[in-house]
Amino acid sequence: MKILVPIKRVVDYTVKVRVKPDGSGVDLNNVKMSMNPFDEIGVEEAIRLKERGIASEVVVVSLGSGACQETIRTALAMGADRGVLVETDLELQPLGIARLLKALVLKEQPQLVILGKQAIDDDSNQTGQMLAGLLNWPQGTFASKLEIADGRATVTREVDGGLETLELPLPAVITTDLRLNEPRYTTLPNIMKAKRRPLDVLQVADLPAEAVPSIKTLKVQPPQPRKPGIRVSSVEELVRKLREEAKVI
Repeated sequence: MKILVPIKRVVDYTVKVRVKPDGSGVDLNNVKMSMNPFDEIGVEEAIRLKERGIASEVVVVSLGSGACQETIRTALAMGADRGVLVETDLELQPLGIARLLKALVLKEQPQLVILGKQAIDDDSNQTGQMLAGLLNWPQGTFASKLEIADGRATVTREVDGGLETLELPLPAVITTDLRLNEPRYTTLPNIMKAKRRPLDVLQVADLPAEAVPSIKTLKVQPPQPRKPGIRVSSVEELVRKLREEAKVI
């Protein structure tokens, strides 16, 4: 069984982002970049399936500039077998990404696609669902547990009322939640081996898909700073302020 894992290069979660002075976007100059944490969980789960003998090949794919090769190499160092970069300077949005991924799925013919439920830069939480819709494949979103057996995927997902278990025929699309696993650290020997593993570079024009953005960003601005809190000396003073100043009671 082949597993395809899309990954995204994003601003590292430890970095405090800055907006460009002209408000056109986020300033990425000299900013630490890394693999989207939810996608890293997807890579880890695919590798674990391979280690259990369920999967035979793990292919990671990223869409974006040539700098995404570094992110792919990170996934290869974790244990993925092969990487694919679809190189483009276009602003990629969820529907365009899903269309490109559909073209790659039809080209690679995987039996399972595992991707993060969302990217931490835009928090769209749309690509996995759109990809499943375009492929007309069953989907299991927000997976906190995944089991593969007898040509079917059993997905446990967290919902408001507790846990929901889905059984999906393969091929299928799975999106990962934080509780699915804890990704491994890459070791120096594996980082060196990753440099020799195959990485194919494609252009958007090589795929029969339309990726032109349909949404235009008018302005980006940081959130308003929060007002500092105050200390009260008694419960009575707290109730009075809530009633008279905040007007919440």
